[in-house]
Amino acid sequence: MHYYRYSNAEVSCWYKYLLFSYNIVFWLAGVVFLGVGLWAWSEKGVLSDLTKVTRLHGIDPVVLVLMVGVVMFTLGFAGCVGALRENICLLKFFCGAIVLIFFLELAVAVLAFLFQDWVRDRFREFFESNIRSYRDDIDLQNLIDSLQKANQCCGAYGPEDWDLNVYFNCSGASYSREKCGVPFSCCVPDPAQKVVNTQCGYDVRIQVRTPTCRTSRAP
Repeated sequence: MHYYRYSNAEVSCWYKYLLFSYNIVFWLAGVVFLGVGLWAWSEKGVLSDLTKVTRLHGIDPVVLVLMVGVVMFTLGFAGCVGALRENICLLKFFCGAIVLIFFLELAVAVLAFLFQDWVRDRFREFFESNIRSYRDDIDLQNLIDSLQKANQCCGAYGPEDWDLNVYFNCSGASYSREKCGVPFSCCVPDPAQKVVNTQCGYDVRIQVRTPTCRTSRAP
């Protein structure tokens, strides 16, 4: 039996260690995402009862963190081991996955541009479904508050969208103190206030009944 030895490595030494160094960071970031996601689920008791995820009508942000963690962990592991061991199969998987993700993102961007009205309607339905579950999950609540603050908006189309939530609904059957109000993230912050006023949205929709306005905020 004859063995053949290549005169040069199949993978360039510089490319090998550059790819390894990049992917070890990528892989460790995936481990961190997975750790944070599992810790968050542990704190919320989801690990002991996975049905809590399905009972939530809105989206659990921890699911997104875990999905990102799994993708980063898998690609980082394939890149690290493939580069270090010069495993061509793992390197092809790594490159193929990167190319696939790029083209998927490109396709989503093109479709979103071509079908803007459809995307806008799906976004509104998605946001409204999560408004209904605003108080059901603390991570979802923080995510919605962050989005409203960053985009300086209130609801999907306006403050009246918060009628979808049982705590903020203006109907007479509601006994919530937040009835006919909006979350504090809808309020325009006062630069003079150093402490966030979490009650600034109380009763604002009783005082001002604003129709549809994408970027309108509570006073």
